[in-house]
Amino acid sequence: MKDIRKPAVAGFFYPSNPKKLKLQIDNFLNLPKFNIHLQNIFGLVVPHAGIDYSGQTAAYAFKLLQNTDYKTFIIISPSHREYFSGISVCESEGFETPLGIVPINIDLSESIASQSELIFRSMKGHEQEHAIEVQLPFLQEVINNFDIVPIVMGDQSQLYIEELSSILAEVVDDKTVIIASSDLSHYHSKQEAYRLDSLVEKRIKEFDFQKFQYDLENNFCEACGGGPILTLMKAAALRDKNKSVVLNRSDSGDTSGDYAEVVGYISAAIYGDF
Repeated sequence: MKDIRKPAVAGFFYPSNPKKLKLQIDNFLNLPKFNIHLQNIFGLVVPHAGIDYSGQTAAYAFKLLQNTDYKTFIIISPSHREYFSGISVCESEGFETPLGIVPINIDLSESIASQSELIFRSMKGHEQEHAIEVQLPFLQEVINNFDIVPIVMGDQSQLYIEELSSILAEVVDDKTVIIASSDLSHYHSKQEAYRLDSLVEKRIKEFDFQKFQYDLENNFCEACGGGPILTLMKAAALRDKNKSVVLNRSDSGDTSGDYAEVVGYISAAIYGDF
């Protein structure tokens, strides 16, 4: 592969040293104690903060992928650093992390982008975005021989959510998992964050994306990747994959000890019979 997207946040959001990175991820993966085994995962909701803060919550989701044979992961991210109109599917051939290069599924990327004028292959939103990159080391630890389709939503309004979800519902097969990358509330007290994030948890548990969208639009809750989560849930509904389970919820104060201004995290799985 010639065109590789280089790591943008290694050494900042997660260790740049491969041994330290593998050890930290393996420690996270060994901690979750639950007996949930899903063989028909349609999608995951996973946080994307610094690994020290959200890595344990993320591990609850990635642990479900251990000893499975999923081959492609469509990772949908908000755009934290660059606003643009539309949805950008990364045009590189691969993503590099300290653990190696993850190939991009070019055929699927082109198929998704070719079905809508709102979706295009480009590097818009991808150059410095962390919300996709931080998922990859976890995938590299739990899955062998996989590829990805990295998607950044420059605009998370309803038009783009509807467009992307309808296309993904058509292209996803039983070897593909959608990952919606999102954190929850930002910089509220721990008590206020609990109130806001509990509503997101409730909407995911009840698989009620209509109320969730209403709540987001009216600031009753917060999720920087609300668009990706709604896209996942709506695509799942179109395929009758309307079962959900919340795996873990936490906030940055659990690690930092600072409860005055926290960031909320959640991991969840969307599934159903294929």
